[in-house]
Amino acid sequence: MNNVIEQDGKYIAGTYARFPVEIVRGKGSYLYDGEGKQYIDMGTGIAVNTFGMCDDAWVEAVEKQLSAFAHTSNLYYTAPCVELAKMLCERTGMKKVFFSNSGAEANECAIKAARKYAAEKKGKEYTTIVTLKNSFHGRTLTTLSATGQEHYHELYQPLTPGFEHVDPNGGCYELEAMAAHVKIAGIMIECVQGEGGVNALDAEFVQYLAAFCKKHDIVLIVDEVQTGNGRSGQLYSYMNFGISPDVVTTAKGLGGGLPLGATMLGEKVQSVFGFGDHGSTFGGNPVACAGAVSILSRIDEALLNGVRERSELIFSTLQGAEGVVSVSGMGLMIGIETEKPAKEVLNACMEKGVLVLTAKNKVRLLPALNIPMDALKQALDVIKDACKVN
Repeated sequence: MNNVIEQDGKYIAGTYARFPVEIVRGKGSYLYDGEGKQYIDMGTGIAVNTFGMCDDAWVEAVEKQLSAFAHTSNLYYTAPCVELAKMLCERTGMKKVFFSNSGAEANECAIKAARKYAAEKKGKEYTTIVTLKNSFHGRTLTTLSATGQEHYHELYQPLTPGFEHVDPNGGCYELEAMAAHVKIAGIMIECVQGEGGVNALDAEFVQYLAAFCKKHDIVLIVDEVQTGNGRSGQLYSYMNFGISPDVVTTAKGLGGGLPLGATMLGEKVQSVFGFGDHGSTFGGNPVACAGAVSILSRIDEALLNGVRERSELIFSTLQGAEGVVSVSGMGLMIGIETEKPAKEVLNACMEKGVLVLTAKNKVRLLPALNIPMDALKQALDVIKDACKVN
């Protein structure tokens, strides 16, 4: 391990504050380091490994496609890409899908769709995309501009123009005032703000936004990069709020461990892109899509019931526990505000064989959707103990 850490420091750009753990193998919700120590994985690669590490069905689907062909350009048709798009549309009611490689790219596509629709329907001056304060939408210059957190903006001025941020608390009044003088093309939200501290939006506010967009013919985009693919207890988190977005973006857990982003276009914007308007070399890669078909086909009502059951266990176990101030989130996307600094709790958990994450001042949990109940209970015992103030 020491050699890997040394070589990492020598050759890899220093953009990550890595933990002193080298993962060498894993199975399901268990990971192992170079010294053979076992960890319960409560982070799943930041909501990527939907069914845990080396899921048998996913591996089989990926290997089968690898043995046929790994990549061809989007100048040709491939079955996995079409099959996945069909599944996404049938499961959501959306009409078309554009595939990319990441959540940031999916959100870039959504922003393009909103601006192109608005320019064609209302005029070229309709360019503004409204997002929420405390949001996170990616690390490209444009998706950083969309992100409603100033500290992400500081190093990369000037950012892409055309973005406004409103407070989810009181945002109704801000939007009504803004509509009088700002030419709004789209509104983009996360129903649960993940990187912003794992906070679920108020249902009344989400429904207000949907009605506002419909009234003003504004494209409503829901960013499901982290919340999607079963993590919220529904297939996509917006389904918990009774709304119908115009665009839905997703990535992370869709690929189950391979890079894949998707921008789903609803009826209003389904025809907004024509030949040559957008593209991606690796978007819709057949290996990634084959893996995603395996993932999506198994996110059924039985699995979602299991997600909700596990969520209830986590909330009931941690709410009111010693050293726990509050528990927030939805489904298996959970934030724990602790009396101790979150990083102290993380380090204590890691020492005892449980890998958790942080988001702002909170400990963050993103376990596999099918994490075994005994592993989850064992992890919760460790987390509760780590939260105690000695």
